[in-house]
Amino acid sequence: MTNTRCGYVALIGAPNAGKSTITNNFVGSKVSIVSPKAQTTRTTIKGIGIYDNTQIIFLDTPGIFAPKRRLDRAMVAQAWNGFGDADINVLVVDAKRGMNEETSAIIDELIKRNAHAVLAFNKIDLMSEEELSELKEEFENVFAFDAVFMFSAQSGDHITEFYQYLADNLPESPWYYPEEQMSDMPLRLLAAEVVREKLFLNLRQELPYALTVEPEVWEHKDDGSIRAEMTIYVAREGQKTIVLGHNGSMIKKIGQSAREELEELLEERIHLFLYVKVRENWENDPARYADWGLNYKA
Repeated sequence: MTNTRCGYVALIGAPNAGKSTITNNFVGSKVSIVSPKAQTTRTTIKGIGIYDNTQIIFLDTPGIFAPKRRLDRAMVAQAWNGFGDADINVLVVDAKRGMNEETSAIIDELIKRNAHAVLAFNKIDLMSEEELSELKEEFENVFAFDAVFMFSAQSGDHITEFYQYLADNLPESPWYYPEEQMSDMPLRLLAAEVVREKLFLNLRQELPYALTVEPEVWEHKDDGSIRAEMTIYVAREGQKTIVLGHNGSMIKKIGQSAREELEELLEERIHLFLYVKVRENWENDPARYADWGLNYKA
């Protein structure tokens, strides 16, 4: 019988490099929220799947950037924690952005840590072969990567070679999770993340960064449906008005979109209730960090 393999793969990189898209592509279902806006992922999400005889556990970490606020510092610390926990570390780079300031700073940290890493260029469908060749050379001149891959996580083009490499290079081991398990995130937190994604997609500019979503109730009803109550915390009264929208139109739109996606994901009927509350300085409330496993003192 073929020996099984299992291990952790940390995806690190600048915000919006496509780490969550890779995770969701591999798992075949949404376990991590995706948004065109940077810094969407706030904690390390585990995406679990099987490739050949290997169980690969992706650690989708928050984007690494120069932190300015307490929440920023906690997110960046969480990303480097994921890096330290992994069997294989992968630097994910948006090929179109190339060697920007954030990615350069991450490579400097890899050098400082004397670390090993695989390089994955994502979003290559936007680049020519000549541009990709030059990009590869530029990165290999500053760091000795264990391997280099180029793919589009959105379309899945050329990504199987990357998965095969991971499957072949993780340690021999029994699988850590049941074969059908896709994540270790509690469903109530996954639901809160889906709501937060819809807020990111529907609210403009900086408002999504000034709010958080907390699951208050996650109750299985006798008829097989789920009652989910979520509170959206904002920092100021004016932000609450924006989230609610005219006559509640925005919160209704966000709730309907989140409910439909959750019902599709979970294959269960969801009764979703969203509330918006003002909590000034929620970013400085340790309780807001605990559920997400973030270090308040980072």
